[in-house]
Amino acid sequence: MKRVVLYYLGIVCLFFVVPILFTVSFEDYKEVVSIDVETVDSSDEKYDYREFNTIKLLHSKTGEIEEVGLEDYLVNVVSAEMPANYELEALKAQAVVARTYTIYKIIHSGKHEGADICDSSLCCQAWISKEDRLSKWDQDVAEDNWNKIQKAVNDTKGKIITYDGEPINAFFHSNSGGLTEIPFNVWGGSGYPYLQVVETAGEDEYSQGSSEVVLSKLDVQNKMKEKYGNFSINWDEDNPIMVLDLNESNRVRTLKVGNTNISGVEARSIFGLKSANFEVSFSGDSIVFSVKGYGHRCRYESNWK
Repeated sequence: MKRVVLYYLGIVCLFFVVPILFTVSFEDYKEVVSIDVETVDSSDEKYDYREFNTIKLLHSKTGEIEEVGLEDYLVNVVSAEMPANYELEALKAQAVVARTYTIYKIIHSGKHEGADICDSSLCCQAWISKEDRLSKWDQDVAEDNWNKIQKAVNDTKGKIITYDGEPINAFFHSNSGGLTEIPFNVWGGSGYPYLQVVETAGEDEYSQGSSEVVLSKLDVQNKMKEKYGNFSINWDEDNPIMVLDLNESNRVRTLKVGNTNISGVEARSIFGLKSANFEVSFSGDSIVFSVKGYGHRCRYESNWK
């Protein structure tokens, strides 16, 4: 279990490690953020500090917008994003990352009209109600689990990760497969200087560090045709499916599938892979995708037991 803790904290640290990246409290860095409204200089209009005490949460399934306290919201988030049987220090690390991500979303709001953030892991970060969370745990440990996560959030209250005095866009993932990825290779855009390709250690004992997806030739054809109407493939030719090149983090940049070249990120979506770090092989009439890592936003939200 100690190795699991070291692994997770290692990912968090390595993922954000640059000399000027550090964790601070809101109160120690009031020019950036503060949740103590009374101590804020009213002449500083850079941010609306009142928004950090209460957030507007969009429930994606109902469209309802609910106002909730920031720390209460984070307990629901951490309970959805990480198993409660992880060590307390790992849960604290998740709480800091989730808080940072939330503050960043508040400051750079606009994606959800009338709301700061939503409850979907496919869009923002996962959230689960206390009632639903407790019902998914064994009843003999449910209350202890909730109290443990609540302690992780409370013990890190006011802590965020900053870069150049600003809250970072704190993306996180389950497992990097040995190397982290830069956001540009996933979503494009200008990127973030504090998120770079770095090696991660201690991931070998993680239960979802590697996975395999096996598809029939017909499955591959159908999945490709759903997105590319003119798709065709000749299974008799040499290398009908082939990795053409990799990016700097050893993930697939371009995959040739029949007459169509797609990105590794597309392949991940089309074929249901957990990462763009994969190899392709053939086994009879099946295509085997051997995958390393478990990337950002690939989990089914709120499924931790």
